This record gives sequence, C-alpha cells and structure tokens, in this order.
Amino acid sequence: MSGEQEKIRIRLEPLAVELEVAAGSELVSTLAEHGFEFPCGATGLCGGCGVRVCSGWLPATAADREHFSIAELSDGWRLACQARPQLPLVLECGQWEMDILADETQFPAGREGLGIAVDLGTTTVAAQLVNLATGEVLVVETELNPQAAFGSDVMSRVRAALDGADLATPIRESIGEMVTRMVRDREAELVDVVLVGNTVMHHLFCGLPIAPLAAAPFESPHLAEQEFFPADLGWALPVSCTVRFAKSLGGFVGSDILAGILATGMHQSRELIALVDLGTNGEIAIGNCERIVCASTAAGPAFEAGAIRMGMRAATGAIAYVAILDGELRATVIGGGEPRGICGSGLVDAVAAGLNLGAILPSGRIADGTKRFPVAGAVELAQADVRELQLAKGAIAAGFRILLRRMGAEASDLKAISLAGAFGNYVQVGSALRIGLLDAPAGMIHAAGNTALRGAKLLLASTEPVLPPVEHFSLAADPAFQDEFGDCMGFAGTETSAEP
Repeated sequence: MSGEQEKIRIRLEPLAVELEVAAGSELVSTLAEHGFEFPCGATGLCGGCGVRVCSGWLPATAADREHFSIAELSDGWRLACQARPQLPLVLECGQWEMDILADETQFPAGREGLGIAVDLGTTTVAAQLVNLATGEVLVVETELNPQAAFGSDVMSRVRAALDGADLATPIRESIGEMVTRMVRDREAELVDVVLVGNTVMHHLFCGLPIAPLAAAPFESPHLAEQEFFPADLGWALPVSCTVRFAKSLGGFVGSDILAGILATGMHQSRELIALVDLGTNGEIAIGNCERIVCASTAAGPAFEAGAIRMGMRAATGAIAYVAILDGELRATVIGGGEPRGICGSGLVDAVAAGLNLGAILPSGRIADGTKRFPVAGAVELAQADVRELQLAKGAIAAGFRILLRRMGAEASDLKAISLAGAFGNYVQVGSALRIGLLDAPAGMIHAAGNTALRGAKLLLASTEPVLPPVEHFSLAADPAFQDEFGDCMGFAGTETSAEP
C-alpha cells in the first residue's frame, strides 16, 4: 500500500459518529460535514471549536495553549480546527448537539403536487415537504450549514469566497441530499422547491458575484429571484420541478426577511408591525399594507454567543437561561449537568441579572473591578463579553429607532414586535428590555418562531406575493446612525424583577 496515507478512526461522542481520516490530516473539512462550526474560519483565533480527548493522544498546539488553561489542557481540551491526529481518537463534542427551529403551521393550499420549503440560514438549514393541495407538512429535515468550515458569520464566508473557496458546491450538495431523501418513495410529484435566506446565502448558493457585498455600500445588483432546473444543481429530482431562491430586498436584507414579512402578515396589516431578526446581521422591517421600511445592521455575533470568551451555540452544556433566586444567580443548562459555556439567550439573561444585582453598572463596567462576572460553575463573563453585547444591542436599538423615524412613528404606535429566528424564540423579553435591546411595552413583543420557513411555505402557494412599496435603507450611510448608536450603548433599560 505504498503511496497511501495510513487511515485512522475518530469517534465523536455523544453523537455516536465514527469517521475515517488520513493520519496527520486536518479534521476541519471532515468535521464540518457533521455540523461542526469554525467561527473564525479555522484560523485558531477565536477558540470556539473546543473538543475534549476522551481516548487517544492529541498533542496541544500553541493555539490550544492560548485558549485553554493548564487544567483544561490536562483534561484533554483541544481546538478541533488545529487538530492533526496521528492515532485513533474518541472526542467528546456534545457542544454540537442542538435543536434547529422549524415550523409546523399549515399554509393556504390550492396547488397540486408536493413542494419543499427551505430556510437556508448561515448556521442551520431547515426544510419541510408539504402537500400543496392540503397545506399539510409531511416531512421535516434539519441540519447544520456545511459552509461553517469557512467561518460562522457571513463576512467570513464572503472573504473565503473572494479568496477562491467554493462555497456553492457544499451547500448545494447538502440541500440536494435533503430534498432527495424527503421525496423518496412518494407517489405524488414534487413540483416546486423554494429557498429563502440572507443575501449572502442567496449569492453563494446561486453562484452570483459576491464582491459587491464585501465593501461599502454593500449593495448588489443581483437581488432578483433565481430559478433553476434540478439538473443545474445536480439534484436527482423530476425534470419538471422548479427550484427558486426568492429575491432579496436589498443590502444584507434577504429573502428570509421577505418571508418573515409574509409570515407576520405585515404586508396585509392596517396597523404597524415590526419584525426583528437578531443575528450577526440584525435585520429589521417595520410597516403595514401601505409601506414597509427595512434595514440591516452589523450587530456582531454576540446574540449567537460568537466572540464571547465562553460562548457557544444553544447546545448541550450551554447556559440558556439565568435568573435571580434569593439574591443569587441560578442557571438553566441545556441537557443538564455542569455548564461548559453560555449561549445568546443566557448571555442576555446574565447581563440583565448583573444589572439588577448592581454587579454590572449601566455603563457596562463590571462593578468590582475584577473584569470578571461569575455566572455558574466555571462559566463567567469577561468585561470584553459585556462590551460585545453592548455593541450588538446598541446597533439593533439604533437601527430600530431610525426605521421608526423613517415611518414617522414611535414604538407606542406599533401593534406588535415579532422576534424571529432561534435567538428571538428563546430570549426572555424581560431581559431584552432590561439591557435596552428594544424600547417598547413588553406586551407587544413576542417570539414569532421560524418566520423564514413559514414564509417560504407561503411562497410555495404564490409565485409572486403582492407587497406594498418596500424601501431599503443603508444605516451605514445614515448620518444619524452613529449618534443613535452611541446613545444606545448604555444599559438604561427597564429594571426587571429579581425573581424568576
């Protein structure tokens, strides 16, 4: 077997997945196929891809020593992106067990055949097979976006694409396998597949030029709906089936927000409705049946716990909720057991609790001067983590104010504020108000679930939705944005109850 590299086996626990890789090779591409995320694009800079060696030997690298304490290194913690194993390993990677938000609502029916709605998110992909005649959801599939190997945020993906990386093939193949499984052994014919996603996902999937989204003013001339035949994508589907990636609305406001507008009924409402999708690129739409304004703001990855020292996704071992009980913090850990990190909803809760206890000042400074705020177990927030949350919430709050002003309205004029996506589904409204993320009565704010997937199903029922005029605004080009952003940086929200 000369010329062939020796193969070794890697077992991932508790996922019960076994892999075979070449000895001494990088694990990044292999692990990305199984849902691992590499937030900084596998550069070793962020420390967000920790795994623990349960069996076998994996030497510590300089990057490992930078991100893990001596005790953690002794306990087997390593960065997956730096790993080049020479011997078989068993790796603990429960961090990558997570639920992906889907949507079980039916939609107005009336067409014959089957349709598939796909929410192509930066982190996750959710797809549903529906009966177009009845509106019934028949099959649901979810998985993680395989582009995660190129970074967890859209700008990392943009830079990778500009450097020549192929980000279209992995996601096309992944979704192609999903949709093929969903229709296998179905008697009715698949006639339509509709995808929605942010503008970067739209461009990368469709093979459109990505350079316009890499620099100011971040406007692309390629926002229109893109239509494919299955053969164009290498998908084993009926030749009569159409595949459509719905149009983006402008800048970084993609078809996921178009779908959200449809899902919330904003385009048909006589009263003002707001939709806020809280992610790395916070997207906001406000309007009614007469007019809709929308914008995106670079909120940064804090709401998804990116750039947070002990941040992780909402997965096993993550602190998801924090409350004050008898004057002390009490944390809820996904999956139980000892916490290994904190996700976005837990971060917001923890800072809100710190404010209520006086441990974090309205300026954002940790009061005792230690630059550390203990949350639960070994998990703590650093001063820099609190600043990251301030930057994220300041950007959203400022963008929200400016769009309201564009509508000639105030928050009290709104009928409802819908928080979209996974973070919006799990964040506690009281905590969001306490940190000043939104300035509105708590009663009008509600979790709207996966509005992108719900809206994609509505697009299956209608090839071209009827919308009022939709105006996209570039907040970066608005001279008032920096002043509003500075004004929204502090934690001047409404104090919430100390008890859960």
